[in-house]
Amino acid sequence: MLRFRLPLLGALALTSIACGASPAPQADKQFPPAKNEPPVRTTGVWQPAAGLTQQPIWPGSPPDGTLNPQPPESVDTYQEPPEFGGKSYAVNDIAIPTMTVMPPKGRNTGTAVIVFPGGGFQKVFVTLEGTEICDWLVARGITCIVSKYRAPGGNDYWNAALRRQITPKIPRALQDAQRTIRLVRSKAKELGIDPNRIGVMGFSAGGYLVAQTSNILTPTYKPVDAIDSISSRPDFAVALYPGHICRDDGKTFDPKLPVIKTAPPTFIAQAWDDPTDPICNSLMYASALDKAGVSTEVHLFAKGGHAFGLRKRGQPVGEWPELVERWLNQIGMM
Repeated sequence: MLRFRLPLLGALALTSIACGASPAPQADKQFPPAKNEPPVRTTGVWQPAAGLTQQPIWPGSPPDGTLNPQPPESVDTYQEPPEFGGKSYAVNDIAIPTMTVMPPKGRNTGTAVIVFPGGGFQKVFVTLEGTEICDWLVARGITCIVSKYRAPGGNDYWNAALRRQITPKIPRALQDAQRTIRLVRSKAKELGIDPNRIGVMGFSAGGYLVAQTSNILTPTYKPVDAIDSISSRPDFAVALYPGHICRDDGKTFDPKLPVIKTAPPTFIAQAWDDPTDPICNSLMYASALDKAGVSTEVHLFAKGGHAFGLRKRGQPVGEWPELVERWLNQIGMM
């Protein structure tokens, strides 16, 4: 059943305004976190905090390589206010996808969440929509896994030089997402989690990976080992300000995204004033899930913009983490 919550809004009559009246990009463009100066780029593989280890998700070279030959991995460092840790990181030119496991603090609920950060499939904002999200989840007894999937070109993305969308023939980011879910499920005993309580949470482009992994269960790559015989279906899904779903200025639902009746229970949240991904992404996806009979909860906020992550505390949109916690309790995942 579809449940809509519309803080500070009067009615769904605004749907046509959000989805069709103004031009909307087919998919989200690259977005930086709030910042006062350009990022500083350094060449080298991003490393998580001390005590955490990231591991490659493939036993050898990833299937299908990268979209184009690319330079070595690098990291953009953004200066942030002290309350946001002072710095924020985005990873560029990812050829070797990884996952970083962050164990729960205190009580272990047995639940795990794989987080897909955003970045327009051009880069991966690995702290703003990755480790910062995990810090919140692990404090609630949830094992959290940050996915660093292949980019750029892991899925359809905005090419600034050509000023148009590019849709690769091979969905490498989806390959990485499916593999990560399977790998985490294969390590359930080692990680101390229930293999039937593994969810996905994604932001912006990562929200599109949430929709894809929820509905595309057939492997998008040739199996490489026994792990690929394990299900990649998440047990629950959380999509924050997803992109790439509504196309043609909000008139068309992504033709490559099936919506199936066996998709997991889904939570969706977005702000109406999102300047990057129009709200029709959430509305169209929620409607399609509801028509398929998938339990779906939707929260739409009047204000919040894009890429708000956990950084809007004190504002209505900043309540989304508490709403997710209540929802997870309701569906028996906490």
